Amino acid sequence: MSGGTAGGRTRRRPGVTTGTVTDFDAEVGLGEVGADDGTVVRFHCTQIADGSRSIAVGTPVSFAVVPGRGGRWEAAAVAPRAAG
Repeated sequence: MSGGTAGGRTRRRPGVTTGTVTDFDAEVGLGEVGADDGTVVRFHCTQIADGSRSIAVGTPVSFAVVPGRGGRWEAAAVAPRAAG
């Protein structure tokens, strides 16, 4: 099998990348980050690096891409970064 997908999901290599918070639901503590390469990964509020439990939509961030439950990639160590 070749190509960029496995089971309908985009293959990614773990690592640190940058992007922007595209969605965050403070009631359930879940959000999404749109990576600069176009990939979207989810994260839980416990993965916000500064210990806060919420982050504003539109915040530029750096984050690690790690394997999550069910074989999907997730964002970890989500850290706000200076825009630019």
